[in-house]
Amino acid sequence: MYHPFSVAETLKTAWDIFKKNFITIIVYSLITFAITFVVGLLIAILVPSGNFYVEMVASFIFLFIQGYTTLGLYKLIFTVIDSEYYEFEIKQVLPHITMILSYIAVALIIGFVIATYNIFILSKLDKDFIWYKLADYSGVVIGIYATIRIMFFNSFVVDDRSGPIESLKQSISLTKGNVIKIIEAMGLIIIIIVLLVLLYFVLAPLAIFLFFILVYPFVNILLIEIYRKLVYSHQDVDDDVTETV
Repeated sequence: MYHPFSVAETLKTAWDIFKKNFITIIVYSLITFAITFVVGLLIAILVPSGNFYVEMVASFIFLFIQGYTTLGLYKLIFTVIDSEYYEFEIKQVLPHITMILSYIAVALIIGFVIATYNIFILSKLDKDFIWYKLADYSGVVIGIYATIRIMFFNSFVVDDRSGPIESLKQSISLTKGNVIKIIEAMGLIIIIIVLLVLLYFVLAPLAIFLFFILVYPFVNILLIEIYRKLVYSHQDVDDDVTETV
């Protein structure tokens, strides 16, 4: 039968998925953490500062690696959820090049919007005046709200193979009327991140390691579970595979 979107149930389901597939997810997280760290380190060592074009190419390479690892994690999570009753192959969790390009396109769109706001609004205001602070705080609030509305674009890119604009539109449509519930579901994650920030001041490397190995995968599992719940809610269909087996 149809199950309404429940914050408590979604958190529990995400945690159960994380526990059940802990080894698989941790191994993938360790590999991607190592790849991202090595690539970032090589770029920091080999790329000369001050050369705009070289830095742009290096940034694009890093963004490509980030897209590959992020979408790979999404494909892995979707696969372990959908493959509960059968084995899956490694090639099933490898993202397609079009997915990575969509990810990069969305990242560039977001970067363009932020840069435009800073250049044409914030930079035109005197920092000593209240209008600057008002515009700055308003930008933060709008940014947080916009992030919530488009936070499922990765899910649509992987699950539906949607393009950049289409995935953004789908995410905005999916989150309509559910912003409060999404904020409630992410509350636990915000608490964990705050604790890690506090830990960062005590032992920075450990905090970063825990974030990439534990918190980051669980956050994405939770996002995918919320995504699935909202999709099923829109379609008004069964969201529990065990009840249809």
